[in-house]
Amino acid sequence: MIGQQIVYDTLNDLGIDYTYTEHPAADTIEIGRQYWGNLPGTHCKNLFFRNHKGNRHYLVVFQADQTLDVHSLEHRLHQGRLTFASPERMMRYLGLRPGSVSPFGLLNDTEHHVHLFLDQNLKNYTHLSFHPNDSRASLNLRFADFMRYLDYTGNTYEWVELY
Repeated sequence: MIGQQIVYDTLNDLGIDYTYTEHPAADTIEIGRQYWGNLPGTHCKNLFFRNHKGNRHYLVVFQADQTLDVHSLEHRLHQGRLTFASPERMMRYLGLRPGSVSPFGLLNDTEHHVHLFLDQNLKNYTHLSFHPNDSRASLNLRFADFMRYLDYTGNTYEWVELY
């Protein structure tokens, strides 16, 4: 499992500035809202899915205040039936435990197995925040820097309209 330090080291190596906010464990959006109020931009919700065959895995990233109907998501993404990936799959592909899922887990996906679907609405924010592989902190970074990070990971991604 890749911990927080490799996230900071990677961002520093890429010259990406970020704001670190330590807080009690925030394994759900409802808990985390009380700690993200002062951060610019929006905090992101990250859901990890697998397809019905279990041979493809997807990370779906969208604004934390939005809700997402999985059935509607299936139709929008055209990937067949989706189910939440198990904690074992989450550990295998992202090196993360439930409650700490974020795009920073892609640092553990050395084979670039996970494909990202990013909500088009995230482009409207100057800053995005995520857990840095641990739900006891949040990292806030500029949108453009987040895109540089994604390009660095080598994982495929695409923008979709989720709402």
